[in-house]
Amino acid sequence: MTTLLLTRRLRPVDLYLVDAVLALAVGGFLCPYAALESHGGVREPLWVSILTGLALGLPLAVRRRWPITVAVVISGGTTVSLVTGVIPNFAAAAPAFAIGLSFYTVAVSTATRRSVLCAAGCLALVSVGLVLTAGDLWSRAGGVAYAAVMIAPAWLIGWLLRERRALAALQGDQRVHQAATEERLRVARELHDVVAHTLSLIVVKAAVANHVAEADPREAGAALRVIEETGRNALTDVRRVLGILREDTPYAPTPGLDELPALARQAAIGGVDVQLDVRRDEPEGTVPESVGLAVYRIVQEAVTNVVKHAAPAACRALVTVTPDEVRVEVTDDGRRPVLLGGEGHGLIGMRERVALHGGEFRAGPRSDGGFAVTASLPYRVVA
Repeated sequence: MTTLLLTRRLRPVDLYLVDAVLALAVGGFLCPYAALESHGGVREPLWVSILTGLALGLPLAVRRRWPITVAVVISGGTTVSLVTGVIPNFAAAAPAFAIGLSFYTVAVSTATRRSVLCAAGCLALVSVGLVLTAGDLWSRAGGVAYAAVMIAPAWLIGWLLRERRALAALQGDQRVHQAATEERLRVARELHDVVAHTLSLIVVKAAVANHVAEADPREAGAALRVIEETGRNALTDVRRVLGILREDTPYAPTPGLDELPALARQAAIGGVDVQLDVRRDEPEGTVPESVGLAVYRIVQEAVTNVVKHAAPAACRALVTVTPDEVRVEVTDDGRRPVLLGGEGHGLIGMRERVALHGGEFRAGPRSDGGFAVTASLPYRVVA
């Protein structure tokens, strides 16, 4: 309970209330001493001492609104009161606290250059006043040291806190930017995999339907039905991705290892015979959802590349699941042109998915023909 109260962020009205209490406390601290001294023949009347104490304390109530003005007023008032002897030496702790608190506020709420100039000017003001009232060299040196002790530590603490807050704000902005960038990349990968895979199958079946439209209307109709079903599935996937962005309920569960057989059957529509082999040697349900999605998208993109570049061809997809890793290997016996401009978006997306899980990824032509994609995705089982 105490921790919650300490860490709860105070509202502005609460902060001003705290400042008002501090102002009254500092001003009221001097009144009993003034009352005691008034019976001993003090030079000024009692009401002068009381007003002096309030004049030094009350500005603290608005220290957050006008920090530099409050610091100058308290420093000047303290110098005058100490020089004139209105505040006895044994009561100097109150003005010292007031000065320290005001310069802490200056340092924590004002730009460094302005706060340094304010602190240096007020330190010189207080030091001059103390030096003028000192009787010898040692007393003067002590007066300067006393002024520095009142101002410097408080200013330094405020400046350190200001720098720490600035660093925390910068790190927060960087985390937000990084999260936004990662989210854009994730959505881009998802949409690319869904659209590229679906359009590849639709283009293949549309070509078949166009080729046999007059000669074999039945086969053309079957191709159109496949196009319709594939398009509906793609719309569902796109809506699911967009639904997650809008924080809506997803239209369908995130695809994973269990959806790989359906993916293999769908690839057959594009003229690729996918021999899927899933070997699982782990307790059921231990593979994280993110790893299952990554494996599904890697296999999907690899098979899509076969459909686009090597169909008709035979393709083998081997997925091995162990208690701490998922290994993927997709190979085909077809031929495809060599990419001269570097990796395409599909290979880049697969590499990024693997990198997010700290795994390894390789893709390239096989020595005996065809193409191979291999990936390993380590994971930890959360108890």
